[in-house]
Amino acid sequence: QSVKSKMIEDGYGYVRITQFQEETTADVVRHFDKLVKQAAEAKGETKELRGLVLDLRNDPGGLLHSAIGVSAAFLPPKSLVVSTDGRTEDAKRKYIAAAEDYARSHREDALKGLHGSAKSIPMVVLVNGGSASASEIVAGALQDHKRAVVLGTQTFGKGSVQTVLPLSN
Repeated sequence: QSVKSKMIEDGYGYVRITQFQEETTADVVRHFDKLVKQAAEAKGETKELRGLVLDLRNDPGGLLHSAIGVSAAFLPPKSLVVSTDGRTEDAKRKYIAAAEDYARSHREDALKGLHGSAKSIPMVVLVNGGSASASEIVAGALQDHKRAVVLGTQTFGKGSVQTVLPLSN
């Protein structure tokens, strides 16, 4: 279970990602939709989710496509999430908030059933010195597109993408 969530007070949800795994994007969708439903059914004055805290503290990272998928959940379609640069042409790539960059070819689009408010809900992203790699990519993308305010301490500073190089013989 890489994703946990709860309502922290009337109209405000909290989602914690501990690591970016294969099912993290789908889990974020499931948890976000659950929070939207809980807010609608709440006994308080607010009948909608008014804000979201995305907690990436001590998240060491994980799979790139999961980081792109989580970013895509909250960004406008086709937004730039991260780019890579290297010495060879195949190391230069731009990853965008689109299914072709976060969905595995044999899988359905995990964001298909996501509640529409995910693209506009006010957000805060929590980070610290244990936030690295994929978590830095998500925090950076949400901050760059002015979708979230990032709070906390300086992150680990890795923010890197590692690719597998095909080796012949």
